[in-house]
Amino acid sequence: MVTVDEAVVARLKLQGNNFEILVDCSNAIALREGKAVDMKDVLAARKVFSDAKKGMEASENLMKQLFNTTDKDEIARHIIKKGEIHLTTEYKSNLREIKKRKIISLIHRNGVDPKTHLPHPINRIENAMEEVKFYANEFAPVEEQLQEALKKLKQVLPIRFEVKEIEVKIAPAYAAKAYSVIKNYGTILRDEWQNNGYWVGIIEMPAGLETEFYEKINSMCHGEVEAKVLKIK
Repeated sequence: MVTVDEAVVARLKLQGNNFEILVDCSNAIALREGKAVDMKDVLAARKVFSDAKKGMEASENLMKQLFNTTDKDEIARHIIKKGEIHLTTEYKSNLREIKKRKIISLIHRNGVDPKTHLPHPINRIENAMEEVKFYANEFAPVEEQLQEALKKLKQVLPIRFEVKEIEVKIAPAYAAKAYSVIKNYGTILRDEWQNNGYWVGIIEMPAGLETEFYEKINSMCHGEVEAKVLKIK
């Protein structure tokens, strides 16, 4: 159980009335996201306040009226899921870093240098983001921030999102095993098992995965694989 001094406030306003609880920031967010968390690990105190800072507890009659219960754990769950959680500075910082990593991963996965059609190394993307002073927002969805990041990055880094269609031919000894890996890299548009046991397929994938894809299947098939780009979109 988190201590009162370490706890943050979660607040819900109903019909003009404040209901507040003291919670562990990380566990409250986990509960809000639908994860199974014991309430003893969430609450610093099994109390519902009208003003937590002043230590003023909420009226049980009012809770009964608005929540249809006086069970503190049940009310706390409702406040966490429907109300506002005051995040700690550390937690916000961690969220920003997570969002930043996801944005960088998406850019690396989908983006390429338009001249070479090859992906930019992750450290190059990181350096460019620092140069243009892009900072991830801990609350905004990654997909929304991605476009903003790309707009800024293009000021210092030539980049374009591309999709490639790649034809792959794999020797019989490795075809079945490689197939399960190949489908994880994109969408298999067409495929066939030839009479001689070779597997031939066309896979559509984000351009940034091309190099990693080649390295993976070459290693798995010990070089007994052919691959060529058919189309760049």
